[in-house]
Amino acid sequence: MLVVYLFEGMVIGFLLATPVGPVGILSVRHTLAYGRRHGLVVGLGGASADAIYATIAAFGITLISEFVSSHEHLLRIAGGIFLLLVGFYTLRSSSKPWNQSNRLMLHTKVFISTFFLAITNPMTLVGYAAVFAMLGIRKALPSRVDIAALVGGILVGSFLWFTVLTSLARFFKEKLTGTGLARVNGIAGSLLVFFGVVALLGGIGAF
Repeated sequence: MLVVYLFEGMVIGFLLATPVGPVGILSVRHTLAYGRRHGLVVGLGGASADAIYATIAAFGITLISEFVSSHEHLLRIAGGIFLLLVGFYTLRSSSKPWNQSNRLMLHTKVFISTFFLAITNPMTLVGYAAVFAMLGIRKALPSRVDIAALVGGILVGSFLWFTVLTSLARFFKEKLTGTGLARVNGIAGSLLVFFGVVALLGGIGAF
């Protein structure tokens, strides 16, 4: 049964990650500007946040779930402000390659910032809880090992989507000129600012 739960998790993680939101935009932008490896690190940060929210939903961790629900507006505001900062930075940034002298540190910063961005979206927890309830997964999971297999599958499935996304972005990267990359920064930055404004207004409106 572990294989079944692992496969179910992969399907759920892949499908829930498919709608292209802020993390997807960042993944594409990093791939086009700095290479596929950077895009995959962004995707890993988003997939890790997905796995944590999936764990909370699958295990039914009431304390954390209630905390997220009761502080949803603050999480949205924090995420909105962070998105605005990232969006404005993207609009002003150039497409010059990063200094690769300390690649591990660069990737760590990208991972942490993306993870923070994804974890401040409480709707992710709502989404996983809704899917699990609809499929009756929590009732069907008899052990923590099965839940771990499900969550592991979600992490793999979510990251698999970003693998596909960065592969597509890399294909178009070879066709972009410097002007094209500048336009990508403009479009990506504008979309991130838009998502930031929506999240910020949503959080403020919840007071």
